[in-house]
Amino acid sequence: MFYGIDVGSTYTKIAGFNEEREIIDLHVFPTQVNPDEDVKKFLKDKNVEVIVSTGYGRYMIKDSFNCPVISEIKAHAKGAYHFFPDVKTVIDLGGQDSKVIKVDEDGNFSDFKMNDKCAAGTGKFLEIVASRLGVSLNEFASLGENADKKIKITSMCAVFAESEVISLLAKKESVENIVYGVVDSIADRLVSMVKSLRPEERIVFSGGGALNSLLVKLLGEKLGYKVYVPQYPQFLGAIGAAVSAIELVGDFV
Repeated sequence: MFYGIDVGSTYTKIAGFNEEREIIDLHVFPTQVNPDEDVKKFLKDKNVEVIVSTGYGRYMIKDSFNCPVISEIKAHAKGAYHFFPDVKTVIDLGGQDSKVIKVDEDGNFSDFKMNDKCAAGTGKFLEIVASRLGVSLNEFASLGENADKKIKITSMCAVFAESEVISLLAKKESVENIVYGVVDSIADRLVSMVKSLRPEERIVFSGGGALNSLLVKLLGEKLGYKVYVPQYPQFLGAIGAAVSAIELVGDFV
């Protein structure tokens, strides 16, 4: 089995491929203290041949398993290429950052842009607002799609944007309209990053944010391109690391 471990700031994702290069193992758990110990418990009874780690905690996994590491940029490019060999642009909405990655014809990244300075365009911001509104992340997309007014969240900082949401609640604005405004503001930030790298089709959306159908729809409308969501978008980094593990073995054959 070939495993990719993506230790993100919020969740740790594990993806496993068999010898036939089929995904047969996927697991996710919250990233807490010593996530490497949780990974060890999960892999204890597995037939592990090669591990490659990625994400914020990749060096912790490297130290625990003596395994190679790859950057998140490379992992997401490889993960998107696995599902869409003609991918040219990857959008990744992670817990603490968002990224846009240009992918070449061999599945390697050729350029990228990352926003890790402000939480306003990240999955964490979605979680904060959902908590403030008292709704689950799963409810977020459907609520926004029922909006009857396209309001704008204008603040560029997560702290001020959250204050803006609180102000809208005080004015008895509907939750549906507020959700639409929040998702629309995140789409605007992502589109600005994408356009700075000259987007090309095919555009693939990675990360847990890709499960938000309203965000996918708004990105497509604002970019003027169809945005494709792969199977298991939240595992794309781990899947890319697992693909890298397979390639390592190939290099030694």
